[in-house]
Amino acid sequence: MKVILGLLFLSSLSFLHAADGKAPEGIPASYPLKTCAVSGEAFGGEMGKPVKVTHEGTDVYLCCKSCLKDFKADPAKYVKMVKDAAAKK
Repeated sequence: MKVILGLLFLSSLSFLHAADGKAPEGIPASYPLKTCAVSGEAFGGEMGKPVKVTHEGTDVYLCCKSCLKDFKADPAKYVKMVKDAAAKK
């Protein structure tokens, strides 16, 4: 249930993507998530430059280094979020 609510929350924040349609600095335009997979925070801003981590060949972008601990605790969960979002595009 928490995962479903988290995904709904993340999808509801998609409007935080740059108004010009470009990806935030440091994130490829093809990246399917508009917010941090771990925290749901928008990329950039006061969180600083996004952090890229790769797990089993899939890149996941986090809003900050603080999210690395949670990512490392369950990387498959966050990789799945990225892959699911990419499949919907």
